[in-house]
Amino acid sequence: MTVEEPDMSNKRFEGKVALITGGASGIGFAMAERFGSEGARVALLDRDAGALARAEANLKGMGIDVLGIRCDVTNARSSAAAVKKAIKRFGGIDVLAANAGITQRSLCADTSPEVYRRVMDVNFFGAVNCTLPALPSLITRKGVIVVTTSVAGVAPLYGRTGYAASKHALHGFYESLRTELAEHGVRILMLCPGFTSTNLQKSALDGKGRLNTGDRSVPGGEDSPAHVAAAVSDAVASGKRMLVLTTTGKLSYLIARLIPALYDRLMTKKIRPEFMPGPRGA
Repeated sequence: MTVEEPDMSNKRFEGKVALITGGASGIGFAMAERFGSEGARVALLDRDAGALARAEANLKGMGIDVLGIRCDVTNARSSAAAVKKAIKRFGGIDVLAANAGITQRSLCADTSPEVYRRVMDVNFFGAVNCTLPALPSLITRKGVIVVTTSVAGVAPLYGRTGYAASKHALHGFYESLRTELAEHGVRILMLCPGFTSTNLQKSALDGKGRLNTGDRSVPGGEDSPAHVAAAVSDAVASGKRMLVLTTTGKLSYLIARLIPALYDRLMTKKIRPEFMPGPRGA
C-alpha cells in the first residue's frame, strides 16, 4: 500500500484546533501529524508521559504548534481539566478526535467482569468524558468529532466480546448525538479502521486482565497509521459521516449487513484458530 505523505503546502486546516486523545502513538499520533502538517494547532492527550513528551517533541520538530497534556480519559475530572487547558491555550476546539482505546482477546467464558469494565471505561467512557466538556466549544465553532471505532462496532468479532461491545456503544452514542448536534452545525465522523499496525493489538488484554501475547489473526494484512490519518483528513474536509478502511474491512462491513450468517461463518473460520487448541483457547 502506498502511504500518502503529508502535503506541507496544503493548509486546509489553517487556524483550526485539533484535540486528539491517545495522541502519543499509533493512529492518534498520525492524525496529529496530518492535521498539524495541514495547518492545525494540536492538543495531544495521553496517559503515557514519556510517549507524550516524545510525540510533542517530534511534532514541534516539524514546526507544528502542539500542546501535550497528560490525561487519563477514564477519569471525567482529568478529561475535563485537559479539555479546559487545551481551550485556554488555543482558544477553542474545531476537531475532537476521540481515539484512545484498548482491546481484549479472550473467549467470553474466560473473561472477568473487571476486564469488560476496563475496556468500556477506556473505549466508551473515555470518549464521552472528553466529548462532554468539549461540546460548548465545538458548537460555537461548528466543529467535527472524529470517533475511532471499528468494523467490530457494526459487526461481530470472535474472541473480542468486550472490544466489540465498546465499539457498538460508540456507534449508538455518537450516531444519536449526531441528530442532536446537526442543528448546531457540528458533524460526526465514525472512523472504522481495519487491522492497523499499532501497539493496540500488542497490548490486548486477556480474560484476566494480563497482556495477551498469543498469535493473532490479521485477515488481509495491516493498514498503516499514516494512511488512516490521510483518509481521516480527507473525510473531515469532505464532510463524510462514516469511513470504513481496508478491503477486508469494507467487505466485512458489507457482508455483515447484507448476509450476516455468511459473515459469521467466514469471520469465525478466520479468527477462531487464535484460540486453539482446546475448547476455550487454552
